[in-house]
Amino acid sequence: MADSDLVVVHTFSSRPEAEVAKSALDAAGIEAMVMADDAGGTQPGFWEGRGVAVVVNAENEQAAREILDSDARPAVE
Repeated sequence: MADSDLVVVHTFSSRPEAEVAKSALDAAGIEAMVMADDAGGTQPGFWEGRGVAVVVNAENEQAAREILDSDARPAVE
């Protein structure tokens, strides 16, 4: 992935949330990366207030947004 082709598709409040989203994209065949200013995970407080971003290639932006915006939770009857 070239940096100039990367697009942030969602920003999360924690790394675990972002990793789950990345896994969903990976399962759909969309290459994604988690970007957080947290010293490689050793200083998780560094990203507080800025969030943890999930990025994809610009060509996959729409498909990634559809996956991440879909409500995968079961309906409550």
